[in-house]
Amino acid sequence: MQEFTRDGLVFDVTDSGPRTGEVVVLLHGWPQDRTAWDEVTPLLLAGGLRVVSLDQRGYSPRARPPGRSAYRTCELVGDVRALVDALGVNRVHLVGHDWGGAVAWLFAERHPERLSSLVVLSTPHHQALAWATRHSDQLLRSGYIAAFQVPLVPEWVLSRILPRLLTRSGLPAAKAARYAARFRDPGFAAGSLAWYRALPLTSQALGTAWNVTRHREPDTAGTQVRIEVPTTYLWGRHDPSLGRAAAERTAREVAAPYEFVELEAGHWLPETRPHEVASAVLRRAGATPGP
Repeated sequence: MQEFTRDGLVFDVTDSGPRTGEVVVLLHGWPQDRTAWDEVTPLLLAGGLRVVSLDQRGYSPRARPPGRSAYRTCELVGDVRALVDALGVNRVHLVGHDWGGAVAWLFAERHPERLSSLVVLSTPHHQALAWATRHSDQLLRSGYIAAFQVPLVPEWVLSRILPRLLTRSGLPAAKAARYAARFRDPGFAAGSLAWYRALPLTSQALGTAWNVTRHREPDTAGTQVRIEVPTTYLWGRHDPSLGRAAAERTAREVAAPYEFVELEAGHWLPETRPHEVASAVLRRAGATPGP
């Protein structure tokens, strides 16, 4: 598979490995793309898995709808559901980092029957994140999200400082240069920031955690569901944006076998800790690591 469609949008996909292997779906975050998983993918393939990564909504050139309402969490989760359906499998192992991790938590809440396992990197569960904003310094750590709500200015500023900002946060220079080059595309910049700008439209604690919720999504209003899928959560203790309080509290939101892996790392786990990430996925998938 090289692409799939949903509601007229076309998403670019990288699909590799044996077609008979169990499927792992990889969800990137901001301001990444599916190349964030380039160092992780070969390790998963060596374990016999079929690995599928995509450029998500706002990132794929043919999947950049206008308006922030098109980036509500129900749409982001719907895109993943459409991919799983297009793959023609009943269940997948879902892995997400950063914003991709937020989507992975929500997918596990809404569609647990489509998952064999869940591995989330960096991003705590949204209920844990909401709690941490009231009991720790998490609201200060997330303050940049309020700045992203301003129209146009973040695109202009970030297009000039993003490479330096990313490298200072621990991302390898080559990856920082790639993501920054893509961000200079106005469509990419606006589409990727639309994820943040849609937060006021969501009822999930994901929005509440960043103190921007104003309206409810009708399909999620009032719901709070514990995760019932075997789950591993990896967190870097030096992550500048996502602190310990939410990371440790995430265990309370999982009602299935759960593993918390704390790494001597920062935020960019797929790019800087691919072996630890792959090992966690392979353990959950019950696969044998390659040589």
